[in-house]
Amino acid sequence: MGVIQNVLAVIVVLGLLITFHEYGHFWVARRCGVQVLRFSVGFGKPIWSRVDRHGTEFAVAAIPLGGYVKMLDEREAPVPVDQLDRAFNRKTVWQRIAIVAAGPLANFLLAIVAYWALFVVGTTTVAPVIGDVTPDSPADRGGLRPGQEITAVQGAPVRSWDEINLKLIAAIGVSGELSVDARDDATATSREHRLPVEEWLVRQDPPQPLPSLGVTPWRPPYPAVLGQVVEGEAAAAAGLEPGDEVVAVDGAPVDDWMYFVDTVRASPGEPLELEVLRGGERLRLSITPGRNELEEGVAIGYIGAGVEPVAWPEEYRREIRYGPVAAVGQAVARTGEMTVLTLDAIRKMLVGLISPTNLSGPITIARVAGDTARTGLESFVSFMAYLSISLAVLNLLPIPVLDGGHLLYYFVEVVRGRPVSEQIQAIGLRIGLALVGTLMLMAVYFDLMRLW
Repeated sequence: MGVIQNVLAVIVVLGLLITFHEYGHFWVARRCGVQVLRFSVGFGKPIWSRVDRHGTEFAVAAIPLGGYVKMLDEREAPVPVDQLDRAFNRKTVWQRIAIVAAGPLANFLLAIVAYWALFVVGTTTVAPVIGDVTPDSPADRGGLRPGQEITAVQGAPVRSWDEINLKLIAAIGVSGELSVDARDDATATSREHRLPVEEWLVRQDPPQPLPSLGVTPWRPPYPAVLGQVVEGEAAAAAGLEPGDEVVAVDGAPVDDWMYFVDTVRASPGEPLELEVLRGGERLRLSITPGRNELEEGVAIGYIGAGVEPVAWPEEYRREIRYGPVAAVGQAVARTGEMTVLTLDAIRKMLVGLISPTNLSGPITIARVAGDTARTGLESFVSFMAYLSISLAVLNLLPIPVLDGGHLLYYFVEVVRGRPVSEQIQAIGLRIGLALVGTLMLMAVYFDLMRLW
């Protein structure tokens, strides 16, 4: 069922992003007087199509991993004399630039709209309060203490752990000090802490900002009460039921859920004796955790059960909401921030600060799309907005075959006063195909390694 959800989620996400991207090209092309022959979502044989009154064929193809807008162009096929004025290659260089740039710009616009909707509806998060600090960690040496609420990272205000993680990831490669502001409680004044770091998160795969900093987020106590039990797994086989509270394992008292989880993970294939409270009655059950192989010689245990959710105290909850007008500025700012973060990540990957194993392909995208869809609409929309920004940024890279490569040729044409020769464009096309093909193969390879 999870695989089906992942596939459906990625089809919805990519379908929407690709449609917006191609519609950007289509809309501007129509305004510039270019004849659009086909607007296709997907590649391969069309499974549905129709032709509008302008002679454009709209199609949905069988392979939902891309799309394209085919325009009238003398470089692709002979054009009747009476239609030459509607050919793409006959338009001015600035019109061609506008048509090509419209696709990525449409993706940026989609991200802005998505973030705007989230800010207007409002998002609820938890205050970034520190639960524990690892001794002799950067956080400990910088003076951070349990119970403090982080209010800024590198001088930028933050309101949630998500925002903190983004700021910390943006600082990858920093040597010296990280600036973190924190306050003792909601009424106290924030104080700056200087956290000593050296080559911060360099080549860490995947980057783990908070553990590397030595910070554990505060969370309310989670009693070991089962919220769900998966059929066919060890918990169900042992007779555990939703609502059961595990109070002891092998005679040792269980204080909270994480203690129970750590015990199970450390006992793959080893029988455990549980004491369980069910309806006021104490039961004794035996359970043998399954074995999940992580790598050669390393395994963790699992039983197929989840914890009963616990409500967060009201003083730890934060709601982020803006009016329709104020939300526009916030959405544009968030889109700009994520764009800069994406460009910076590409730069750091090229210079070796970020491991290329962090590249993600369609398998990882499908998994994350499915996970966020199951988490809730807010997470799904936020993921879609970030993916839309990533698609726009990647398309604007100056690589032939991508929109950015075409824009590079057109800007050279503006400077030189004449088009780049077809021979040079053909060479660039081969180089671009090789680069993009290599990146796609690497992304799929790293996807498969994560699954393995």
